[in-house]
Amino acid sequence: MERNDAVMPAVAIVIAAIMWVLLLFIFGGETAAPKVEVTPQAIQAAEKEWPTLGKQVYEKVAGCQGCHGANGQGGAGPKLAGAEEIIKDPSLPVSRVEKGKGAMPAFGDKLKENEILAVVNYIRNSWGNKAEIVTPATLAAAAATVSPEVLRVRSRIVPEEIHLPEVFLVTFIVLLLTYGAIGLYSYWAEGEELHPGIHKTRSGTGAMVAMVATLAGTVLFSVLFVRQMVIDLRGWGADTPVMPNVPIEGFYAAMVVILLGIAVGLYKKYFMDDEVLVEDASGEFPW
Repeated sequence: MERNDAVMPAVAIVIAAIMWVLLLFIFGGETAAPKVEVTPQAIQAAEKEWPTLGKQVYEKVAGCQGCHGANGQGGAGPKLAGAEEIIKDPSLPVSRVEKGKGAMPAFGDKLKENEILAVVNYIRNSWGNKAEIVTPATLAAAAATVSPEVLRVRSRIVPEEIHLPEVFLVTFIVLLLTYGAIGLYSYWAEGEELHPGIHKTRSGTGAMVAMVATLAGTVLFSVLFVRQMVIDLRGWGADTPVMPNVPIEGFYAAMVVILLGIAVGLYKKYFMDDEVLVEDASGEFPW
């Protein structure tokens, strides 16, 4: 008879939780608001050079027209002509050009600051679009409006930099959680003592209700996930593109995976005949 221990898996989960708290403190530093250098020369340059430099960057240097169309009509990328979101918020197109988004690559390390401002102003003031000229002063003012609380929370969710120690710590936490979850599941599904032989299981009403509820939840969240994907795809291809709701997609997908895992556990414990094999403890080699 062998014993199925739940102590070490539980200890592993507790250690993982402690290490996760330490990780939150590591990522707890506030994300600094972006620093923007404002000079009279830079402001004047941004106001004067965007019609020519912006057009050059859009058509040739960055090749924006390949995805967004020569007249901003859209194509592989979203439509820019009449796009209210980039007209109302001047920092949004600057961020998209610098950091990229989805299929759009980042140009922050390929374009100079004046080229980024020029192409943004060209997009915001072409093909019927009309908006104020974006200058370094505009970006500095926008950065000053970001509250410290938003920066603090953002730093914990999306750290500015992740170094090798943090990667190692996250990996170790995942391994501990995996080991702990598997160990506790084994203890729950197989019991404290393992008895050799074939075990016949007979499911009760409670197990049947739990299994039906779990499968129904899986179907429900699967439908919600597919529905959200369809909505996001339609929004992405609309005349005025709507950004996909990635957090809700991730939540639905995570619920599907979790409920499927619960369903497998219920099936193994209450619906599947099992066989326990115990290793020979005599110390002799089988050959």
